[in-house]
Amino acid sequence: MIMQGRIVKGIAGFYYVYADDGIIYECKAKGVFRKDRRKPVIGDRVTLDVLSENERLGNITELLKRDNEFIRPAVANVDQALIVFALTDPEPDYLLLDKLLLQYKKQNLPAVICFNKEDLADDGVRERISGIYRNSGVRVMFTCAVNGQGTDELKKLLKGKLSFVSGPSGVGKSSIINILQDDISIETGNISRKLKRGKHTTRHTEIIPIEDDTFIMDTPGFSKLDVFIDDEWELKEYYDEFFPYEDCRFKPCSHTHEPDCAVKEALNRGLISGTRYDNYSLLFSELKESHRKY
Repeated sequence: MIMQGRIVKGIAGFYYVYADDGIIYECKAKGVFRKDRRKPVIGDRVTLDVLSENERLGNITELLKRDNEFIRPAVANVDQALIVFALTDPEPDYLLLDKLLLQYKKQNLPAVICFNKEDLADDGVRERISGIYRNSGVRVMFTCAVNGQGTDELKKLLKGKLSFVSGPSGVGKSSIINILQDDISIETGNISRKLKRGKHTTRHTEIIPIEDDTFIMDTPGFSKLDVFIDDEWELKEYYDEFFPYEDCRFKPCSHTHEPDCAVKEALNRGLISGTRYDNYSLLFSELKESHRKY
């Protein structure tokens, strides 16, 4: 029996395919893929030949055309990134968040920022964070994995898509994913009181079906991220809030030290977030210094 599906996990040469009939089949890939130097990756849409419905075994016979492909982690056909941070405990690392946004914008991947643990923060914190990213071109939403607040809205944003879930450890990514689906329970961990960081509970990359047409990909947490941008002058292209204020005296303008800079004037008038601008200036300096070494 031939049908189509999506690879949701790969372990030791076996691929687990969520097929159109709602069943996950353990599959091997045909040798022709190796000959053509094509390797299936998580997220690939495939055609499979079901060998045994009872034992849920099959062979992948065809790799369908990819919409996109990413290297780290190796995944294909991603529709959007869901970036999860906590409102508090641990406090948001806005520089790390901006690095993630830069990474996804460079890859032309739409992103949504989800601030979790809404129950631990007051309205003032939510308003301040909303203000930071209001003009960034990225949607910001708030959730609470404890009581489910905001998860209905989140489900609507995820529906019909494969969403890449990322963010630092301890912010509640796995808890949110557990709320979104019923069949798979992911191990969750507590914040390390000494380090104020989360214990790494996701040890491998896999796709979790939420509905027939909706998938999320959980990934290991992290606390550090490098920015892969070829030139520091490229950096400003990923800050949407700068676009209306680029009629500067000098062209090109780095928006860091030049006089009569329209972006800095907008910053002084409160039209651009100081947090976002400070991160931009820091990243510009870091990129400039790193490129001097090579």
